[in-house]
Amino acid sequence: MSPFETIMLALIQGLTEFLPISSSAHLILPSQILGWADQGIAFDVAVHVGSLFAVLGYFRKEVWAILGAWLASFTGKRSPEAILAWLIILATIPAIIFGGLFKSLIEEYSRSAYVIASTTLIFGALLWWADSQAKLIKNEYHIGWKQALFVGVAQAIAIIPGTSRSGITITAGLMLGLSREAAARFSFLMSIPVIIGACTLMAKDMVETPVAIDWSAMLLGILVAFVSAYSCIHFFIKWVNRVGMKPFVIYRMILGVGLFAFLALS
Repeated sequence: MSPFETIMLALIQGLTEFLPISSSAHLILPSQILGWADQGIAFDVAVHVGSLFAVLGYFRKEVWAILGAWLASFTGKRSPEAILAWLIILATIPAIIFGGLFKSLIEEYSRSAYVIASTTLIFGALLWWADSQAKLIKNEYHIGWKQALFVGVAQAIAIIPGTSRSGITITAGLMLGLSREAAARFSFLMSIPVIIGACTLMAKDMVETPVAIDWSAMLLGILVAFVSAYSCIHFFIKWVNRVGMKPFVIYRMILGVGLFAFLALS
């Protein structure tokens, strides 16, 4: 990839990983529409590492508190943070199961602009419905294991390109009565083990591939993804209660319709 493509793809990853508009869709589209070369496994690892550093950095206080409380729970100490830690672990299990069972199938048959256009519209409409019906009265400490598992199953569905991991988990959180900010926080905290798992699997594939690694592109990708993802999280958390989900729903509708129009004319 050229430096311009590296920066643009890392910027796309950072901005879309935590917005409800699907990072996988936006990373696939440049190769589908603009004819850019596939970024490869190594670059995927790099931009996901950058996104991981961003969410860990932004929620560093919460992460340390949750991690400490989780470790203390093995000595019999119960706290809201320890319960939240176990709920995040529980919510991660469906993604592990779905990813293990269907990853190769999804990658073979679902990484197309038609699938992305369809899921962009379908799950965008679901986000609009959930936001319009939301009670917005709970925070992430008010959910139980059934609700966490529900959000976890929603997260597992995001293996389908165009769904948006953050979008569908925020949708599920809104359906459970969480406030927009709480649904976003729970979604972002849930992303940590998922991104770590994805990076581990991709790193394994990267080591096994014979293709040479462009380390300068990887470092640039990590930096750009980190800065853009951190900024995205900050402003999304700050503004989400005021702006709601409507701007992202409108964007998804325009993107989905635009993709179908492009495919029909190409």
